[in-house]
Amino acid sequence: MNSLVRTEPLLREPPLLMPGDPYSVVVLLRGYAEPEGMGDAVRADGSVTLVLPQAWGPASSHQESPPADGGAKTALEEASRGPILVDSGGPWAREALVEALAGQGVAPGDVTLVVGTHGHSDHIGNLGLFPGAALLVSHDFCLPGGHYLPHGLSEERPLRLGPGLEVWATPGHGGQRDVSLVVAGTALGTVVVAGDVFERVGDEDSWRALSEDPVAQERSRKRVLGTADVIVPGHGAPFRVIRETAA
Repeated sequence: MNSLVRTEPLLREPPLLMPGDPYSVVVLLRGYAEPEGMGDAVRADGSVTLVLPQAWGPASSHQESPPADGGAKTALEEASRGPILVDSGGPWAREALVEALAGQGVAPGDVTLVVGTHGHSDHIGNLGLFPGAALLVSHDFCLPGGHYLPHGLSEERPLRLGPGLEVWATPGHGGQRDVSLVVAGTALGTVVVAGDVFERVGDEDSWRALSEDPVAQERSRKRVLGTADVIVPGHGAPFRVIRETAA
């Protein structure tokens, strides 16, 4: 028997809440990419997603810097006890981001970890809002103040942040150092916040032209499609992954 995969968009407007235990996922801002004017000009911004540990609440929002003496694994696990932001949009979206966070009861100072899926300006343009957070941008992990820690992330070795919460190396779009966040156990199943591994649902005709390494990105896309029940792409609505078995 063969497994067939199809996708369908989740057309709910942000914020889109996918509750879970121990982590919930909230798509705060939906990314977009639209032609503008003549030629190849595009107006674009990246999706912004919030991951909230079930145990976290505003009453427990006192933030301390994750410890460095236990190494990257300990620091990442500590940073993941509070709100986690995946990508921060472009600097032009600063006010919209702060407002969207406030809608979830989260202030910028509450965020304990920011994961940047890759280094393009429409995905990491608001890092300055989070000087007290640990940062994992592509494969670079640092604590507040610029204390960088090695961690060994690779395609064969994901980074475990907590139960059912991992960072995967998903190279291709921006080169060899792109990452995705995988969140298991939500009401909609496993959610993969994939940056630009997927631009949007139905992007099969366009993603290659934007990829720095199409071979690696195709490998990353297959890996994500094999795991995800929902994918949050870089520039469009989240979408379901539906697997059907054919004889």
